[in-house]
Amino acid sequence: MKIAIDLGGTNMRVGLVDGATVVKTIIKPCPAEEAEAVVTNQLKQQIAELMCAEVTGIGVGVPSVVDCHQGIVYNVANIPSWKEVHLKELLENEFGVPVAVNNDANCFALGAWRYGEGQGTSDLVGLTMGTGIGAGIIIGGKLYNGVNTGAGEIGSLPFKDGDYEFYCSSRFFSQLHGDTGANFSKRALAGDKQALTVWQKFGENVGELIKAVLFTYAPEAIIIGGGIANAFPLYEKAMRQSLLSFPYPANVAATTIAPSTLANAAMLGASLLV
Repeated sequence: MKIAIDLGGTNMRVGLVDGATVVKTIIKPCPAEEAEAVVTNQLKQQIAELMCAEVTGIGVGVPSVVDCHQGIVYNVANIPSWKEVHLKELLENEFGVPVAVNNDANCFALGAWRYGEGQGTSDLVGLTMGTGIGAGIIIGGKLYNGVNTGAGEIGSLPFKDGDYEFYCSSRFFSQLHGDTGANFSKRALAGDKQALTVWQKFGENVGELIKAVLFTYAPEAIIIGGGIANAFPLYEKAMRQSLLSFPYPANVAATTIAPSTLANAAMLGASLLV
């Protein structure tokens, strides 16, 4: 069994994982505005609640740049005090089992590839769409990290007058249209024409993001996770309409593009790190 951690600025999710099954999960609010040691100590406490003799390793996914060889995390998103945390060393000294640390989007891609909609593929891109945009890349059945897990920052590529992250995340709704994606989803499902139009525009943007992925990686599968994946039916049609202008239609036809339905995909992926 493994202990797997999906760390975020809002919640710290720690799970006991046995293969494809999350046996038990402890979720607590992250004390994100506190000192580094306060956040680290809470993480240790949550791990300790699940630690048992059967645990052979700890895998951690964090929303940050990671030196995955030394297990150092830098400038963790939404946890200001975590500028440089030697997380692997800290946890190995505390619990005496191997620890591996990686970017959270990479963990999502691993989980989707091994246990979710990406099963059976060799090349996959996992896109996480929520507060921001993240991407994890599987090439030849192996996670591709790049330097300090910097590969796959597709959301930062220029798009329109900003970047893909602005136009394909929750910021598109809140900053450009003045309401949350969740509320636009409720309104669209109720038949609100304005909300349906906003989702159509969003789908067009996502189509352009998918084109960027197809041009750069040409994967067998693009699996979408994060909170916005739940609204896939609201923007799928516009997204696929946008893909009709892609110059290599055979590549589009050969690529599975689907939302993830795998619960705890990032946590399951983190368990695969060790």
